[in-house]
Amino acid sequence: MVNLVKMPSFYDTLTPMRDPGQVYDSRNYVAVPESWYLAVSDIKGSTAAVEGGQHSDVNFAAAAMIASLNNLCGGGIPYQFGGDGAVALVPPQFAAAARRVLAQTRRFARQEFKLDLRVGLAPMTELAKRNVEVLVGRYEPAPSSAYAVFLGDGVELMESSVKGRADDALAALSMIGDADDDGAPPDLTGLSCRWTPLRAARGKMVALVLRGADHGVLHRELTQLSGVPALNAASIESLQTRWPPKGLLREAKARKRKLPLVFLVLRVAVETFVAYLFFKNNWNMGAFNTQRYRDELVSGAVDFARSGETLALVFDCPIDRIEGIRAYLDNRERLGELRYGMHISDHAVMTCLVTSTEGKHVHFVDGGDGGYTRAATQLKGQLRAS
Repeated sequence: MVNLVKMPSFYDTLTPMRDPGQVYDSRNYVAVPESWYLAVSDIKGSTAAVEGGQHSDVNFAAAAMIASLNNLCGGGIPYQFGGDGAVALVPPQFAAAARRVLAQTRRFARQEFKLDLRVGLAPMTELAKRNVEVLVGRYEPAPSSAYAVFLGDGVELMESSVKGRADDALAALSMIGDADDDGAPPDLTGLSCRWTPLRAARGKMVALVLRGADHGVLHRELTQLSGVPALNAASIESLQTRWPPKGLLREAKARKRKLPLVFLVLRVAVETFVAYLFFKNNWNMGAFNTQRYRDELVSGAVDFARSGETLALVFDCPIDRIEGIRAYLDNRERLGELRYGMHISDHAVMTCLVTSTEGKHVHFVDGGDGGYTRAATQLKGQLRAS
């Protein structure tokens, strides 16, 4: 990490949204200062990678951008996970270093997972020139985690530009070139995937990616149609630990830096075995309480993303309610009110970011077998056909 001092930012002063319903109230969002920078990432060919069995690698590479920038900036930056990509806001004093860190993370994804991670960074002033907004809110369902949600067209314009589908000039100025990469490994401290897949406790895991309509109304009506108290993927029943975890090698690669991989594999193996014993036996030590950690994980798991017109959700749904949800969405699609993609699986997967020794932890959830990616692919087909 570079020796830059993290100063309190506008994001630190935002009133946290504690309830999911608050996420759909635009009064809880503020404009991002023009001095800040917007970073986005996307994995090119993510659909093929998922079909080739690399779903967890795709999630891990997407979360790596968040981890690297968060570590660079000393924590507390706004960020959002999207399955095969991510969004983050970078304070101006870290902008130059962020280009290097993004280049490092791109190389990490290519070398370790053979994934093409497209990354871009642009000043908010450039988006302002294009008359697009980026509004951000702070969702904090548990004291241990905070997560950003976005409104406005700015994030989607930036993402499309980095993919080469929109503003060529914005793509050119946001491009991270090979010259930005100093060859050092990225700092991915805290990034892991130690939990087993979250098995659906109610029936099936539904991954939805939608565009259009009123997100607040959609969320309420989907909750009613599902017949569940809340649209969430994680539950105490679905949390299971195993040893060794499937993500052991992935975490060792993230922590490798200049040490031999075999050393990190052994180190992570020992650490995860100790953690496994704690959770299996409900042991506590000092300020660490296993049951509190589980409760915070369930309440704070990030199983949705919101940016502009797009809403992505992963939730555990009773099997007999799924066709009713599909019929509802099909009807609204026929009326021209929205477009959507849906993927059904029997599990969800979780990538974790532990951001401090004080117990700050955020857990990014995606539908099983490439939930967000497969749903987004369906959505793209709908949009092309419209």
